[in-house]
Amino acid sequence: MIWFLAGLALGVLVTFLVTRHPDERGAGEGESRTAGPVSSDRYGTEAQRLAAVVRVLPIGVVIVDRNGEVTYRNDLAAGFSSGRHGDAIVDGRIRALAAMALRGRVGEDTVDLYGPPRQALELRANPIVEPDDDRPGSAVVLILDRTEEHRTEVVRRDFVANVSHELRTPVGAIGVLAETLVNADDPEVVDRLAGRLQREAMRLGSTIEDLLTLSSIEGGEGVESVAVPVTTVIAATLDRAGPAAEARQVTIDAVDGGSLRILGDQRQLVSALANLVENAVKYSEPDSSVEITARLVRDRVELTVHDHGRGIPERDLERIFERFYRVDAARSRETGGTGLGLSIVRNIVLGHGGEVDVTSTEGEGSQFTMRLPSAGGSEPTAELIAETAPSDTITIGGD
Repeated sequence: MIWFLAGLALGVLVTFLVTRHPDERGAGEGESRTAGPVSSDRYGTEAQRLAAVVRVLPIGVVIVDRNGEVTYRNDLAAGFSSGRHGDAIVDGRIRALAAMALRGRVGEDTVDLYGPPRQALELRANPIVEPDDDRPGSAVVLILDRTEEHRTEVVRRDFVANVSHELRTPVGAIGVLAETLVNADDPEVVDRLAGRLQREAMRLGSTIEDLLTLSSIEGGEGVESVAVPVTTVIAATLDRAGPAAEARQVTIDAVDGGSLRILGDQRQLVSALANLVENAVKYSEPDSSVEITARLVRDRVELTVHDHGRGIPERDLERIFERFYRVDAARSRETGGTGLGLSIVRNIVLGHGGEVDVTSTEGEGSQFTMRLPSAGGSEPTAELIAETAPSDTITIGGD
């Protein structure tokens, strides 16, 4: 699609250059400079129309004359003409490619700007030879922003590598344990190996189940928007996370949600809150607590999960919602985490038109807040409060 637009931009420009009225191109080569007013008006209108098309294309367009002077930049290309360091680099490459094109050669180049924000640009320069001319009279340089494509490719590569690793580990362990189990005679050893085999199988199953859940959510499958009581979501979450909390001797304190209701899919909402609570339980120390609170802020229901665990390093805050990203990989494997829970939370919240943020202090704990569309109801005692967010909050989603 992007190269179709690039070809369209180039075609529009060439059409404009070769169809200009002789009066506009000049009479340097014996062409008449006289034309009727109707003809001039027609060519003027066409020129304006073509210029408007080029101006709104999502591709940067720069035209230089045979002297190397820039005669036109569309809106996107104009952003690279400032004095900033990155823009100066792009402008220098544009001029170098244009000079090559004016010598009759097609030029290509790529520019990686490390920002912020980071950008990946692809530049292409073409000579423009007008009729009855033996050398290029001008050149056009097209600027294509490949940033999103590069980012998507990196995410795809990382995802494939991570899935391969996450599945290979339990599958390899199951193979070794099964082989050892076949040759084991001691009942005690058999029991121990069978227990480990079961844990690895459950870990493999959890990873596959989370991958299927994530795929279903991203595909928008099975989403039903109804008024879901917050109390119902919290109760279902406690049923799901309760056994793990009891095993780790962690207390879960939760409000009843009053009459608050969320507009969304009950199954997904429970999955999102349960993932946050289970994650908080896994990273909490024994005899500590996890709190679940709910409140109404304007037209949003805020569900907050607060733990008193080890916290998240600041360098990791922006990445914890990525698939398979783990702050402490060793601890995650010890507790059976797949690294997909927070990614599932993010996708569910975004799919409901909400946002999720996290604040954390190392050694003191973390707080995750989901803001979801309200379907009515109110808190038992609290009044509506203005929406606020700490300055160090990392937010995913929202306007």
